[in-house]
Amino acid sequence: MPQTAIAAEQAPTNRALREFLHGLPGVDDVGARERAAGLATRSVKTTAKAAALDLAVRMVDLTTLEGADTPGKVRALAAKARRPDPDDPDAPAAAAVCVYSDLVGVAAEAVRGSGVGVASVATAFPSGRAPLEAKLADTRRAVADGATEIDMVIDRGAFLAGDYRKVHEEITAVREACGGAHLKVILETGELATLDNVRRASWLAMGAGADFIKTSTGKVAPAATPPVVLVMLEAVRDNLAATGRAVGVKPAGGIRTAKDAIRNLVMVQEVAGPRWLDPALFRIGASSLLNDLLMQRAKQRTGAYAGPDYFTID
Repeated sequence: MPQTAIAAEQAPTNRALREFLHGLPGVDDVGARERAAGLATRSVKTTAKAAALDLAVRMVDLTTLEGADTPGKVRALAAKARRPDPDDPDAPAAAAVCVYSDLVGVAAEAVRGSGVGVASVATAFPSGRAPLEAKLADTRRAVADGATEIDMVIDRGAFLAGDYRKVHEEITAVREACGGAHLKVILETGELATLDNVRRASWLAMGAGADFIKTSTGKVAPAATPPVVLVMLEAVRDNLAATGRAVGVKPAGGIRTAKDAIRNLVMVQEVAGPRWLDPALFRIGASSLLNDLLMQRAKQRTGAYAGPDYFTID
């Protein structure tokens, strides 16, 4: 475990960043995959499963990120986030709705007073390829329109080229532009090639001020694979020990079933620890997942599956 970390308030040189990031312990690729596979075999039953399903619902960032998104679709999504199952008043609300920056105002109005957050994928999502000035303007507009969270995507080209200082400076600048909004930094792990790079990108983002580290945009495969999530959970656990600051994790992309979600919760418990079993520190970016969670909740409550057409289609 590293004994120090990158300070967000500093402006480290590229050499210093390289020395720190390449001095991190290497990831045992085989070991990480075997441990993730082993944790996936754990079962959660009866009352523990009911509690896990409710917790997973509370962790969902209900997401629509399509070019054809409309204000009406965003309002419908927000209504579902506020009250996922109209026939069950005990069903918890989702954590947030996640939309493009130009629809933040619509989402903010639709969730007003509910406690549901509004996340915006500012900063040239999903490529991350735009001038910093444009990324900052997008962030400031989203926050002004009511975004409580910004999901920023890093410039993977700069990271893979070893220009760690550019990535660090952009995250730091966006963190400042967020003001009181939380910053989730998307690593796009499917393009990072190795688990060592996932670990390095995680530490780089945390050191630059990320409140969350997020696996993926959902536009690139593979996305939130279990070994990747495991490495990121190890990073936030070790960062807490090194700095005293707890950073959240958000897997996104490919988590579609209640079984997938519960497997992630088991991994959170076993790798990072129970502190992360909270929407303040663990989120799941998804669109279709919520319906399967609601189906499983209905099965727990009534003993029978309601069927996918019982709930709204996202």
